[in-house]
Amino acid sequence: MSDWVPLYAAHSVIDAHLLKGLLAQSGIEAQILGEFLQGAVGELPPTGFIQVLVDAEDLPAALETLEAFEANQNAATRYF
Repeated sequence: MSDWVPLYAAHSVIDAHLLKGLLAQSGIEAQILGEFLQGAVGELPPTGFIQVLVDAEDLPAALETLEAFEANQNAATRYF
């Protein structure tokens, strides 16, 4: 039985799925918790409700992937 632990509180379902895909490329299985809550709250941002979970044994490797994911997001942010 897996011991799932939270890795990331996503800002959107899209962010959660992007990270889940990156984790899968690294061979790390992930689950998204709360992805259907966005429809329940409508236009309000569901920040903190959508979480990406990983197995506790995969957490160290998942943290490395998360660090790269966040660095890429910060580098891509531009204001015009």
